[in-house]
Amino acid sequence: MSNSSSISHFLLLPLADTRQLQLLHFCLFLGISLAALLANGLIISAVAWGHLLHMPMFFFLLNLALTDLGSICTTVPKAMHNSLWDTRTISYSGCVAQVFFFAFFIASEFAFLTIMCYDRYVSICKPLHYGTLLGSRACAHMAAAAWASGFLNALVHTANTFSLPLCHGNTLGQFFCEVPHILKLSCSHSKLRELGLLVITFCLGFCCFAFIVFSYVQIFRAVLRIPSEQGQHKAFSTCLPHLAVLSLFIITDTFVYLKPPSISSPAMDLMVSVLYSVVPPALNPLIYSLRNQQLKESLRKAMTRCFSGFLFSPNSPPSVLQGETERSWKRTPGLAPAAQAWHSVSSFSQHSAFIESLRVGKILGRDKARPVTQINQRDIPDGMTLVPV
Repeated sequence: MSNSSSISHFLLLPLADTRQLQLLHFCLFLGISLAALLANGLIISAVAWGHLLHMPMFFFLLNLALTDLGSICTTVPKAMHNSLWDTRTISYSGCVAQVFFFAFFIASEFAFLTIMCYDRYVSICKPLHYGTLLGSRACAHMAAAAWASGFLNALVHTANTFSLPLCHGNTLGQFFCEVPHILKLSCSHSKLRELGLLVITFCLGFCCFAFIVFSYVQIFRAVLRIPSEQGQHKAFSTCLPHLAVLSLFIITDTFVYLKPPSISSPAMDLMVSVLYSVVPPALNPLIYSLRNQQLKESLRKAMTRCFSGFLFSPNSPPSVLQGETERSWKRTPGLAPAAQAWHSVSSFSQHSAFIESLRVGKILGRDKARPVTQINQRDIPDGMTLVPV
């Protein structure tokens, strides 16, 4: 009999047997993780700096993006490291950290999905009470409760799991450390306590699921009572992204933990594990951005600002130059009909002179001064292009 205190490392499930497939898995995981980091990072930036998105729905979406970033950063880097260096070990402390953070982010994600369902329910079924029930203080309290519940869940399960004696070696049937697979290594007489905690967690999750089902029944009943077809479509469009993300989360998790043993195999287990731990964090931002026009517009503006600022000047802060240009153009009457967008400048001095001429309402051309509505390409400094939009 071996005890957990005598184990210095665990052996994870290898992603592939051949070196070529290992490198292929490394590239695949690298692409998925970069896509998830970029997509969730854009959503966090758009919500944080987009004043039009400072609403409860987008506040909870920002927190959901944080949980997605955390979950994929917990499991994927170690899997990529093992594939690249042809190893399968993880230290005991590393395994403890993986179990804690993965349980923390998964529980917090489900809590936020439940809160987002409540947000949709109030906005559609009780719109007159929306500001009262989902004010800034209430949203902050609900977000704090979601993070706290995830932390408490992770702390209890991690502490209890790694206090059990391990009698069946240190080889895990998963490419990352997870509570059910560690329980398979523990002695049969000592795992009842953790199984009891898992049952309690499952019951709490089922209560959240029942609340979600009840809320959507009320939502669909309220939407079907809307007289106009356009109003029904708008109401449904605000619910479909959340419903799609929720379905992806519940279906993959349910299949992982409740699939029949007859269809279980190492290849199937690996594919399903990737499906529920790696794919949702990359798909969730795409699902939300496809159906939400406000989010898409904010993302487009954020990307345009970043791209324009990057091209604007290599020596000056992009935000300063961009803000100065936008303020100057907005204060210039008659400029909008002539040219409404700008990008790319190579010389800050030329650009400053051009902006100053726009301020006074005259273009100081090569022959004589003319109103700004008569801009010619020869009046524009080299390196700057005005593009009508």
